Amino acid sequence: MTTKTPIERRANLLGSIWMVASMAIFSIEDAFVKAASVTLSVGQILIIFGLGGAALFAGWARFNNEPLFVQDVVSRPMRIRVIFEIVGRLFYVLAIALTPLSAATVILQATPLVVVAGAALIFGEKVGWRRWFAIFVGLVGVVIIIQPGTDSFSVLSILAIVGMFGFAGRDLASRAAPATLSTNILGLYGFLSIVVAGGIFSIWESAPFVRPEIETSFYLLGAILAGVVAYSCLMKAMRSGEVSAVTPFRYTRLLFGISLGVVMFGEQLSSAMVFGSSMIVISGLFILWRGKLAG
Repeated sequence: MTTKTPIERRANLLGSIWMVASMAIFSIEDAFVKAASVTLSVGQILIIFGLGGAALFAGWARFNNEPLFVQDVVSRPMRIRVIFEIVGRLFYVLAIALTPLSAATVILQATPLVVVAGAALIFGEKVGWRRWFAIFVGLVGVVIIIQPGTDSFSVLSILAIVGMFGFAGRDLASRAAPATLSTNILGLYGFLSIVVAGGIFSIWESAPFVRPEIETSFYLLGAILAGVVAYSCLMKAMRSGEVSAVTPFRYTRLLFGISLGVVMFGEQLSSAMVFGSSMIVISGLFILWRGKLAG
């Protein structure tokens, strides 16, 4: 076993702290969005949220003298990334608005499993039978959570699953995106994709835009600020330490999301949700461990 140097251990510790902070703030963003969805349509929330986040990232990019448009922005991986971002954001926000926050958060934790499977199928990364089996077990955990064919099954739970696949596709496309694109530019166009998602859904939904009440405006502002800060923390996490050391802390979002769902929205956890989420987390950690051994 290779001994880590003090600098490497410090980098991994710092990256882990950034990751935990990111997951906590992302959960707060989800809670704000769910609270705003009580009085606003999903389309309007997405448009306001996307414009706010895009404005903040654009302002920070200009502050750092970064151009807001370069040719790499319209590269094929970026075009694919935008499509998956639209799908992921739209369906996940719908899941947050229409289903328990805790359930949507749990299903989202299967994203790393799908990313690993996609990396093997699309990029040809080597994934042994043990990790394929772990992916299968994790996806079985998702099935246990949604409980198809039972009285507890809700067709709305499929929204979170589609959103999860959208985010997985976005992450895979991000791996192929040009390295010349900074975090600010990726954030800018990611949030502009949310505006597009909101516009598309607003046309389909045909819901009139309303003036947000003061309380709802604070929810939206909180969601925007939380989304930008969480995204920035995530980028810092992935660039501070080793991926294998930092990535497992993504699963802390499970704890934060469930806690907020129970405390703020009075949600209850079923035994199926607890068991299924345990399968997802254990499978994900096993995949990361096997990947570290393979490396």
